Amino acid sequence: NLKIALPIVFSQLGGAVVQLVDTFMVGCLGTVELAAVSFASAVFAIGYVFSIGILLGATPIIGQAYVRGEKQTIVELFQNSIVLATLAAVVIGSLLYLTSFFMDNMGQVDAVVELAIPYFLVLVVSLIPHMYFFSIKQFLEGLGNTKVAMWITIIANLINVLFNYLLIFGKYGFPELGVLGAGVSTLIARASMPVLYLIWLRLKPEWWSYCKDFRWSLFSWLRLKQLLAMGLPIAAHILLEVSAFAFSGVMIGWLGAAPLAGHQIANNMSHMAFMVVMGISSATTIRVSHQLGARNIEGLKMAAMASVHLCLLANAIMGTLLIVFRVQIAQAFSTDPEVISVGSQVLVMAGIFQLADGMQAVGAGILRGLTDVKIIMLYAFIAYICINIPLGYVLAFVCGFGAVGIWAAFIFGLGTAAILFHVRYHKVRKRIFAELQEQVIL
Repeated sequence: NLKIALPIVFSQLGGAVVQLVDTFMVGCLGTVELAAVSFASAVFAIGYVFSIGILLGATPIIGQAYVRGEKQTIVELFQNSIVLATLAAVVIGSLLYLTSFFMDNMGQVDAVVELAIPYFLVLVVSLIPHMYFFSIKQFLEGLGNTKVAMWITIIANLINVLFNYLLIFGKYGFPELGVLGAGVSTLIARASMPVLYLIWLRLKPEWWSYCKDFRWSLFSWLRLKQLLAMGLPIAAHILLEVSAFAFSGVMIGWLGAAPLAGHQIANNMSHMAFMVVMGISSATTIRVSHQLGARNIEGLKMAAMASVHLCLLANAIMGTLLIVFRVQIAQAFSTDPEVISVGSQVLVMAGIFQLADGMQAVGAGILRGLTDVKIIMLYAFIAYICINIPLGYVLAFVCGFGAVGIWAAFIFGLGTAAILFHVRYHKVRKRIFAELQEQVIL
């Protein structure tokens, strides 16, 4: 599991670190510029995570076909996943573009909106190549390879940082574009990613053989429907989780600037920790789908349990570090005594939260590997929207626990999701085992 998970972890951590570097570089320009990037990124993230989620459904289907040696099926799925990436980029990109006309009505300062819109529109354009990158990435992950995506992500991140420096500040003869320069550098980096993937595919005859078999006749509404049936529930699950965090952040903002700053500290650290468990979860989907394709129930059980153990170990360590060094972490982000006080309290809850977050992520990864994704969407709606948000409001404002109460609701909400996901996994595994036993008897 670690052989598959670690490259994903490193690529995700690399992306998170680059986001911090981007924030620092734009922050050097001033508060308005930083606010513009933050505002545009928040609006863009909703469409971005949904579009990426749609493509995640290809991995378990391709994984099962790969184990069974069904090359023609893989070619069809890969080709139609590229079509799906194109359609998703056009539809979601168009909706995001239309959103830009309403950004000045979202309660932001005029100066912030003026800088945010051009940056936002460049991000929308960058969605197109990024979707092609993810389409190829999910194909190779279905075959069990995660290392190539790691190296391409690292290279793209370095390209992003380089062009950030050149275009934001106008170095070495490049135009000084400020905030827009950050957007253009992101576009250049994302455009390089599918190109690098194509070069890599071309150099690997085994992988290129899938591309050589592309045919116009393989375009299939049935395959698109199959990919959408897997991808849409995954996209909805991710969107529900992102929405829960976003709305909870809005509620914390009602408490004042200091609680919001303390929440942002905990959220940043929790996001970094989540990159590790995301890698484990993605590896779980790949391993479980392969074992399911081979009809190896014992191997499936071992792959799932190994990921649970890895998650518990990794998140226990990260959670402990957040709790033990909570004051030092808060002090690294702020010198305001009130922010440090609130941040330290919230970091304790964020540390405990790691176990619930990790277990729900791995549980979702197992169910994706089993292609049992519709139930994930339902459970996510129950846990994140029906439980997490209302409970957060009650604990924060009715009971008076403030930001700590909202993070306590995260623990309960995501803990509920974790329990539901794992109970469902055991139920599905028993059903599959019973079906295989019946086939053996027949």
